[in-house]
Formats: sequence, C-alpha cells, structure tokens
Amino acid sequence: MTASSLSYTMLKKHIFLFVFLLSRVNSEQDHVHTTQYTKDNFSTEIQKKNHFIMFYAPWCGHCQRLEPTWEQLAEMSNQEDNIKIAKVDCTTDNSLCTEHDVTGYPTLKFFKAGEVKGTKFRGSRDLPSLTSFLSDQLGTIFGSKDTVPPPPEPVNGLVELTEDTFDKHVSSGYHFVKFYAPWCGHCQKLAPTWEELANSLSNSNYVSISKVDCIQHRSICRQFEIKGYPTLLWIEDGKKVDKYTGQRTHEDLKAYVTKMLGKENDQANVKTDSPDSATHAVLSLTGESFEHGIANGISFVKFFAPWCGHCKRLAPIWKDLGKKFLTNDNVKIVKVDCTLDVSKELCNEQEVDGFPTLYLYRDGLKVSEYNGARNLDDLYEFVMNYVQPHDEL
Repeated sequence: MTASSLSYTMLKKHIFLFVFLLSRVNSEQDHVHTTQYTKDNFSTEIQKKNHFIMFYAPWCGHCQRLEPTWEQLAEMSNQEDNIKIAKVDCTTDNSLCTEHDVTGYPTLKFFKAGEVKGTKFRGSRDLPSLTSFLSDQLGTIFGSKDTVPPPPEPVNGLVELTEDTFDKHVSSGYHFVKFYAPWCGHCQKLAPTWEELANSLSNSNYVSISKVDCIQHRSICRQFEIKGYPTLLWIEDGKKVDKYTGQRTHEDLKAYVTKMLGKENDQANVKTDSPDSATHAVLSLTGESFEHGIANGISFVKFFAPWCGHCKRLAPIWKDLGKKFLTNDNVKIVKVDCTLDVSKELCNEQEVDGFPTLYLYRDGLKVSEYNGARNLDDLYEFVMNYVQPHDEL
C-alpha cells in the first residue's frame, strides 16, 4: 500500500469516527431532559425556583425503573416557568444526600423556591401520582400550560370526551377509549391510527371510539386508575371491562373491537364476577356532586389523596367494603379525591386535615368520624352499628 493510499484510508477512519461521536452526542442531548446537580451548584440553584429532586444511585434498580418517568416529568416541566426537575447522584455527592436525610434510593423531594428544607414525596412513582403531588405543592395544575401541543382535532367518528361529557357518554353501550397526554411520544404515534380506527367504524351502531386528554381531565383518568400513556380501555355501560395490551396497528385494533363485540354474552358474566365490579361498588363524588350524593340513607365517606400511602393501602379494603353493601340501597360507600380542584373547598368545609379521613353521614348530616383499625371486619361492623342501631335502654 502506498503512502498516499494509507493516508487516505486513515483520513476516512477519522472522519467516520468523528461523525459517529457527533451523532452519539446529539442523540444523548436529544434524550436528556433532567438537570444533574452536584454539591457545587445545588444550594445556589434551588434558591432560584421550585425544584423536584430525585436523589439516586446509578446501580439502584428502583431508580433505573423510575428514570423514564422522571424524564417524562422533566419534559413536561419544560412548559412550566416555576419549576425544574433535577437529580443528584448520591454515589458522587454523598455528603449532599446525607445533609438532606437521604436514607434510601430513590428519595424524591420538592423544594420551594428560597427554602432549603424539602418536602418528601411518599406516593407511588407513576406519572399521575407525581403530577398530582406537584399540582398540590405548586397550587396550580402541573403540565397544563397553554404551550402544551393541543390534541388532534376530532375526525370522522372520533369523540373527544371531557369531564362534563364522559360519564353520560359511556353510561350505556360499548366504548373503546384512549386515555392519553398530548406531550406523550407514544400517544402522538398512535393518534393517526386511532383516527383511522374511528373513521373505519364511524358507521357502526354498536361501538364508540373516543379519547380523553388526561392532562386536561385528570379526574376521569384517576377514576379509571390510569398509570401510563396511552392506555386503551374497553368500557361497557360505564364500567371498565378490559385493558387492551396488543399491537397498535389499525388491523389489530379493529380485530380487538370485533372480538369484544362478539363476546357480548360472555362479557356480561365476566363483569358480574370480575374484581373490577368491586371498583364500581364505591361511589366517587366531588364537591359538585357530594351534597346530592349523600342526601339519603347512610354514606360512609373516605376523603383521600392519590399520593397518600395510607390511602393506597386502604383502597382495596374500601372496595371490598363497597362490595359488601352492593345490594343494600340504604348504604353508600363513597370516596372523595381532595386533590381535585372541584373538591378542595368541600374537604376544607368538612374539616379534613389528614388522609385518609373517614366520616359517616346519615341523610346528608355528619354523624361520626371513624378512627378505628382499617380492616374490613371493623369497618363493616362500624357501618352496621348505624344500619341496625341498638334499641336497648
């Protein structure tokens, strides 16, 4: 090989290496949204604006599982002026983590601008719970800035549902519903296919294809316990029957609709025996519906917050309690989400100062607060004492 050809070969290798490294840097910059803080800049930066900080260790499995959600949260915060999502590596800044009482990974803390003491997040680490927590801390709905890209316009049979229209629309018949967030990449990829599905079934008298923006209409998504985006649910007569987990092609989605419509008789039996039936044994009320909802009979009400750990532990027991009174028209087992804007004033009026708070009402009037053990037997006995009061003198 001549000297000139050797030089040319070496030059090609260097150009290739340069292009490869440049593409790696650009790729990493495209995907990194979360700010990394160290002991050198942490104290200065958190004085400037509100912060939500993840204290983590790179080897920690829980931290690795949280990372995609944390990135989504950071992406959402790009639309916000008053908060930054950041993280601190406790393996390289151990003294900083010790200073903030980090004893396990990941530890998530909200720091109000100008304050050095953070508020620890204790809820489940899914996106709805994290955004709900931030909304409470900020006093505004996190992720709802006007700069968020608007959802696609409804076309040819695709129904855009809101908090005002959802319950009535799905109360009867068959519905295939997409729960989404406008900033979610997977949702954006699915959008044209979902519109195509709605268009292809627009003349059907049997099923409705619709969508719900979970950023604008959080209460619906909380009601159906949406944990990620997009979530596709099959709903019959107002009740969730199935969650779609297959491929998101038009053919696969349409085949699923055909299958679910063909299982009408079988699904009726599934709904009766399914654990999901317990969910609907609990009446979900808000500040707007509360007074009417508890006006008659006995109502046992759980006031809660979705991020509250004690509330989460009580949730399955509360469903079982509702199921026990499913056939008793005089007893309602109720829950009220105090983090919803439409319910915050109600919770203040009812003197809810901690979560969960359990009050029993008779014909709209508060009768008693429950402070006993939160197991099914004790809760059931408490209600029955008011259903069948003792007549002894």
